[in-house]
Amino acid sequence: MKTKKLYINTIGCQMNVYDSEQIEKGLLSMNYKTTEYLDKADLILVNTCAIREKAEQKVFSFLGRLAGLKKKNPGLIIGVGGCVAQQEGEKILKRVPHIDVVFGTHAISRLPGIIKRVESKKCRIIDIGMSQKIEEIETVVNSMDNGKVSSFVTIMQGCDNYCTYCVVPYVRGRESSRDPESIVKEIQGLVNSGVREVTLLGQNVNSYGKKEGLCSFSELMARISKVKGLLRIRFTTSHPKDLSDDLILAFKDNEKLCSHIHLPVQSGSDRVLKRMNRKYTRGLYLEKVDKLRKICPDISITSDFIVGFPGETNADFKETLDLIETMKYESLFAFKYSDRPNAPASHFPHKISDQEKKDRLQKLLDFQERIKREKNQSMVGSTQVVLVEGLSKKQSSGGTSTAETQARESGTDVSKKADMQWTGRTSANKIVNFTADNRLISSIEPFAGNLVNIKIDKAFSHSLWGKYKNIKSIPLSLMAS
Repeated sequence: MKTKKLYINTIGCQMNVYDSEQIEKGLLSMNYKTTEYLDKADLILVNTCAIREKAEQKVFSFLGRLAGLKKKNPGLIIGVGGCVAQQEGEKILKRVPHIDVVFGTHAISRLPGIIKRVESKKCRIIDIGMSQKIEEIETVVNSMDNGKVSSFVTIMQGCDNYCTYCVVPYVRGRESSRDPESIVKEIQGLVNSGVREVTLLGQNVNSYGKKEGLCSFSELMARISKVKGLLRIRFTTSHPKDLSDDLILAFKDNEKLCSHIHLPVQSGSDRVLKRMNRKYTRGLYLEKVDKLRKICPDISITSDFIVGFPGETNADFKETLDLIETMKYESLFAFKYSDRPNAPASHFPHKISDQEKKDRLQKLLDFQERIKREKNQSMVGSTQVVLVEGLSKKQSSGGTSTAETQARESGTDVSKKADMQWTGRTSANKIVNFTADNRLISSIEPFAGNLVNIKIDKAFSHSLWGKYKNIKSIPLSLMAS
């Protein structure tokens, strides 16, 4: 069978990254292999995000640029998936005439059949049907998994919270959880291929399994922690209103659970939180954070904020800055509010001007930047346990995966090659770039996937810098459950 080339442009969150990986695996049976070059592709897919207006604009800008390729190559198949596809549906086919396929958030498992029909019948297809139960995609472990140290795993999809600014319930559907055995099986397959860390994904992982009567989220993580060879467990996103005491205790009881939680608050004002339909108060949020920090004193907390929500006053915004000062987040994501289709807040009065939203966003980011720099600087001189993910982007630009391979291809004696630059993360999700004398690590193959001690020498806004000197690592034989 002729090998065909697949190009995927993924826009949006980690869940979209995971979905794109499932798309790639699903199309392997049709002999599609990924390419980094648009002009070489037989099939171009855009996996889209509708959460922010800017993300949606990026989608149509990219699609517009494909018209020329389609004209040169009429046999090229172009498809749009994800949240924008679910939201806009048939409108996309009318707006972008060179599109062949529109597939929604629940159609990923059906995509191979859709592409076959387009190939054979030369037709245009739209599939935005939404099932209530999350669709299981058969776990496929193949060469595209090899070499990955960290991987995403979706444990549930959809949302039942209906925050007034959010379109997730409309484009991802109602909340639905996967069977725990299927999740554990997928993770075991990933670990067998070399993965050492998984990030569990869901719009609100705290409510995993409740509707279906499955195990709780903390119980699911306890099961996952028994997978031999897995070193670390992360998760996102966690809704504050559903952060339970048993999940908080997991940060003490589950040794593989990383000391980091992403806990989106969105605003520091109770008045704004109520209009957002977040179902918690500032006081309740701080109460739960206090419990977390008592159970796990070194826990790293990150968050999301929206500035310029309709009706947000200067006093409301000051309360947000005050909360950031109180919390001293490790980092945060902040966005200007934008009206989204179907979201109730799009009809709220008292909209904030674009300039005011821009000014508030910049002030918030500057405020957090100072806090982040101070926290990073305080880590200089400490020793951090880092999971090695691979060569840094700077070092791996030549396309190599290990220090030894790069040295070998350049004709350099491995024993003389020194100071390769690597990257990894701490349990608290801090990025650490570091150098390692190849003569020290030549006996540790592969070096990526090991937990190592790094002495931190420098701190920057978004990362830490250090050097690896200790040849001791954690052998796979000791990575027991």
